Amino acid sequence: MEQSKIDALRALPVAAFDHLIDGKKVPASDGGRMNVVSPIDGVTLTTMAAGTVPDMENAIASARTSFEDGRWSNQPPAARKKVLLKWADLIEANALELAVLGVRDNGTEIGMALKAEPGSAAATIRYYAEALDKIYGEIAATPNDILGMIYKEPVGVV
Repeated sequence: MEQSKIDALRALPVAAFDHLIDGKKVPASDGGRMNVVSPIDGVTLTTMAAGTVPDMENAIASARTSFEDGRWSNQPPAARKKVLLKWADLIEANALELAVLGVRDNGTEIGMALKAEPGSAAATIRYYAEALDKIYGEIAATPNDILGMIYKEPVGVV
């Protein structure tokens, strides 16, 4: 791994973060912010929205609406699989940057951060993506408007 690239990434400023609720960046309802401080040297890396109880309730309501309206669960398994695999691809494509953020944020050693964090996240996402269209139990994974039953019938002596 090229040390100059790691050093350059460490020097980059980290964007300030707001909450991500219902697909939109939202500041804290009271405007509060908190510092994200590196445990390595005490330097403030960035700031983030300091959530309040109303912010939490807003996020929960948004998640509940998304769950109930079916915008994700009504997608065919193949479509959900495609989204999850793309997410895993993005994690892998940006593994070095994610590892450096982990180093800066929590002091993890860079080799361990590269080996464990982005790779494990991508592998876990891929595992569940691949499971989406596999047949388990008595009902096959199908689009929302199709029902695929698995029938087990004896066909004779083998």
